[in-house]
Amino acid sequence: MKIQTPDAPAAEAFRDARAAVDRLNQLYDQATDFLQAEFTRALRDGRPEGRIRAYYPEVRITTTTYSQVDSRLAFGHVPAPGTYAATITRPDLFRHYLEQQIGLLLGNHDVPVVIGPSETPMPLHFAVARSGEVTVPQEGAASFTLRDVFDVPDLDTTNDDIVNGTHITAPGDPLPLAPFTAQRVDYSLARLAHYTATDPDHFQNHVLFTNYQFYVSEFEAFARRMLADPDSGYTSFVSTGNAEITDALGDLPPSPKMPQMPTYHLKREGSAGITLVNIGVGPSNAKTATDHIAVLRPHAWLMVGHCAGLRNTQSLGDFVLAHAYLREDKVLDDDLPVWVPIPALAEIQVALEDAVEAETALQGYDLKRIMRTGTVASLDNRNWELRETSGPVQRLSQSRAIALDMESATIAANGFRFRVPYGTLLCVSDKPLHGELKLPGMASDFYKTQVSRHLMIGIRAMESLRDMPLERIHSRKLRSFDETAFL
Repeated sequence: MKIQTPDAPAAEAFRDARAAVDRLNQLYDQATDFLQAEFTRALRDGRPEGRIRAYYPEVRITTTTYSQVDSRLAFGHVPAPGTYAATITRPDLFRHYLEQQIGLLLGNHDVPVVIGPSETPMPLHFAVARSGEVTVPQEGAASFTLRDVFDVPDLDTTNDDIVNGTHITAPGDPLPLAPFTAQRVDYSLARLAHYTATDPDHFQNHVLFTNYQFYVSEFEAFARRMLADPDSGYTSFVSTGNAEITDALGDLPPSPKMPQMPTYHLKREGSAGITLVNIGVGPSNAKTATDHIAVLRPHAWLMVGHCAGLRNTQSLGDFVLAHAYLREDKVLDDDLPVWVPIPALAEIQVALEDAVEAETALQGYDLKRIMRTGTVASLDNRNWELRETSGPVQRLSQSRAIALDMESATIAANGFRFRVPYGTLLCVSDKPLHGELKLPGMASDFYKTQVSRHLMIGIRAMESLRDMPLERIHSRKLRSFDETAFL
């Protein structure tokens, strides 16, 4: 069958990261423009002759030496001689990231990177995703069978084999250079827009997750205060439906239909602002959100939500800083076995504790009045109290757990799996083992007084992490002995 492809430039070696990304942009734009134009023509004129195909651009590097690089850095170098490659999508969105990672490769290995078309076809659905004028109809709606003419998403290249450590490179193929393939990234970019009702372009490098709507109102209020301060460094605030304001008094129209995970972005130059995602309740939502946000390669994500306090000495409104996790969420067992330890990350722990001290004006031994550090248990059953409790309570006791929720362990485990620095600071909203169930009206005063403080602690921690050198926060403890060069 005749295959029509764009007349792409041949692969070329580059020793300048900016020029390399410029070529990636050129190849990507050429491929998407070609597919959009041919698809529009096919809808108008009927099935074209042959097959229409374009390829993702690719970055490739070949090394021939075992010479050591700066081993203090956890990324930016390949582990052994060989050829490594990664397919690339949306180089406009990832420009800073790509320039940074390619620049490290060039500096560490002193060999050029080769930029050219890959052998991975670009699915039509992803090629037209950014076009407001072209959409792909459902199967059977067009006058021809779509898959006979255009490429569609392929699960063979849309999976987590690389980050899960289960990828097997076929003989003769290059080794993986990046944690995700282009199709996997495109899939998540599309899902993010669907679940959050905001474009991936708005996401910032520091992500807060919450399981309570009150935090959203407080986040918007904080954002407006920052926009009113010309020295804050924050430039705009984005709400659902991509509504964006740059003025503290700007109007944000209500969304006609709230998404599954309402998301809000307080933006700063270089994506150095803060994104807040209300993931709601449950480990499934927590996994879904982090599965997709991970492809954006954020610098940190934190859980700031409510939990059940498990100790009688805790009070409603106390804080819990997780330093270990009891994983009974079950949603990640196939991707990250429960025997894998999820360590606390010193950089995140210190940032959170410092933020609590700054926000509460308590230090040292006095801080223990309102904050405990310990194990957080995450379960997949919201009504666990209604079951026969000897088994769950015994496990909670044996684990030394001090708090229980449904999301924190999932977010931490997926942070570990995706090499995204993670942490958890929770606020006690009920004590079910001690007769204080979460019931309507019971904790209204607590909600009013503590939500703002809790959110500000998360924001303070993120602003502290923002100023931390990249090589420090993305430390070696998140990387294995056989890692991709790209962060």
